Amino acid sequence: METKYAMPAAQTGSTRTNAAVKTKVLHVVLYVILFAFALFYLIPFWGALTTSLKTAQEVAVSNPLSLPEKATFDAYIKAFQELKGPLLNSLLITLGGGLGSVFFGSICGYVLAKFRFKYDNIVFVLMVSGIFLPYQAVLVPLFQTIRALNLYNTILGLVLVHTVYGTPMCALMFRGFYGEIPDCLVQQALMDGHGPWRIYRRIVLPSTKIATVTVLVFQFTSIWNEMLFGLILSGPGSMPATVALNNMMGTLAAEWNVQMAGSMWLALPVLVLYVVMGKYLIRGYMAGAVAAS
Repeated sequence: METKYAMPAAQTGSTRTNAAVKTKVLHVVLYVILFAFALFYLIPFWGALTTSLKTAQEVAVSNPLSLPEKATFDAYIKAFQELKGPLLNSLLITLGGGLGSVFFGSICGYVLAKFRFKYDNIVFVLMVSGIFLPYQAVLVPLFQTIRALNLYNTILGLVLVHTVYGTPMCALMFRGFYGEIPDCLVQQALMDGHGPWRIYRRIVLPSTKIATVTVLVFQFTSIWNEMLFGLILSGPGSMPATVALNNMMGTLAAEWNVQMAGSMWLALPVLVLYVVMGKYLIRGYMAGAVAAS
């Protein structure tokens, strides 16, 4: 018969104390590292903000990170006058391309996640391979295609490009989210006489609202900040704000306060979007991580 010896109470308490101290030290180290990364990330933003509030004369003689002697919003007014048209273009392009790519990506992800057909894996690989194609590899044929469709220098042309180019990424993300929906639920709905489209509208979409919001925000941010397609496929009447901001540089001298004010105008919608949708994004990313595991 084995004899079990109990650990002394003093030793047990000492072990727990040591574990608690190690945990606190680890938390402090992690917070210090996170704070350092956050500070490193925010320094450029702080420099842009302080520069945008200065006059052109003060920008020329002051440190970019120093506070302005007297804050002024003249640079914001001037930047908005130059960017108001391109900002509207960016909004239209982002809404059209984002909603289009999410819509088609959602349908493709639903089909690839819940239905089996011949060569379905090959179709999935071919679709997802579009994610890994660099922008530069498709610029020439893309430019020729858009011109052949008479969509060059149009907002509709940029919406079409972002819809097509963003659909594979959205399909990949939705496939992971929809894979968490039990297959038996879809099979039971099919046995009850519901068609695939009705199942998609009544079961799949309502069950993955957080996933849809996550993909929407991801796609909106990507399209809003994208510059290369706009630089190649747009003109004066359809250029997005990223291209217009780059054109504000000038050839002889740059008004850095106006440039930084323009970048603040460009960053504002994304900041607002992440502040409003932050809690949904966290839940969506966590759900995506669980699905991937």
